Amino acid sequence: MHHNRREFLKMMAAGTAAASVPTFAADQAKAQTVLPRWRGFNLLDMFTMRSKGDWAEDDFKWIRDFGFNFVRLPSVYRLWIEDEDDYKIKESMLVKLDRAVDLGQKYGIHVSINFHRGPGYSVNREFKEPFNLWKDQQALDAFCFHWAMLAKRYKGISKEKLSFDLINEPPSVGRQMSMEDAVRVVRTAAKAINDVDADRLVIADGVSWGRQPMPELADTKVAQSTRGYDPMFISHCGASWVNYRDYPDPAWPGNGWNRKRLEEHYKPWIDLARKGVGVHCGECGCYNRTPHKIFLAWFRDVLEILTENNIGFAVWNFRGSFGIMDSGRKDIKYEDFHGHKLDRKLLDLLKQFE
Repeated sequence: MHHNRREFLKMMAAGTAAASVPTFAADQAKAQTVLPRWRGFNLLDMFTMRSKGDWAEDDFKWIRDFGFNFVRLPSVYRLWIEDEDDYKIKESMLVKLDRAVDLGQKYGIHVSINFHRGPGYSVNREFKEPFNLWKDQQALDAFCFHWAMLAKRYKGISKEKLSFDLINEPPSVGRQMSMEDAVRVVRTAAKAINDVDADRLVIADGVSWGRQPMPELADTKVAQSTRGYDPMFISHCGASWVNYRDYPDPAWPGNGWNRKRLEEHYKPWIDLARKGVGVHCGECGCYNRTPHKIFLAWFRDVLEILTENNIGFAVWNFRGSFGIMDSGRKDIKYEDFHGHKLDRKLLDLLKQFE
């Protein structure tokens, strides 16, 4: 009897220990089964019209060494056109994009090329596009031309190594576009790509700036990308490009948000994944003005929800105000890393979700 009691207590202790560790193993029912659970970062070397495309090889190496397997490249199509002509290609800039694709292959990292600015649309207000991607045929024709050109350029690179993320964060349904417009643009662009390369994986960001999925595309092979930014009063506190002055002070849980509400926020994406659509979180993280302790508490919940449903993630940047290095936070002690300032606590949190 004493022996049985000891065995029972050992089993109870093991169960308690296991309960304290997130269980994200294959024994859980997976919502998302189409895509690998990619984990990584956005690299911003072609992110604006002022960008040079000078990718740092060390970024790819360190991302691999830290245990991650994915980079998203938000890019501006105007970097590789000449004389304001959407159809006149500047080869020298595309060679730089080639280099990023090559570095991904060298270090075993999946590369996802994204148009942060495509013909007719961008969330970045540094330049006003002359046409509306969602309404004007001129813009859609140019959009498809650029994607078909890249499809031809990278044909032969497997979809396990390279994907195309069509356009960053389409707006909410309203004056600028309807849901029918958004679906039409995605279907048309995906067809232009797959007519050139039938195997190329195409990803579409959700509408409402990545927050709302498009179940209307569930009959296609197009995967969809969500965001890990809600609530914005945590992720974008103090960010100059949003109306942060209208936000309440960051708190987690707080201001009407908690773990349950966060789960409800992601439920449409999880439901979409259960219908057999590939789902990934193409951007996530937190600007450097939110207190670090609050950021990490909230971000753990975000990562747990995504991981429980086999949905991968990409932090908005690797080096910079959202990143694990050189983020400029005032309330943490950085670790020196090859001349950079490493946020070890954030890195350790991310690595818990390998």
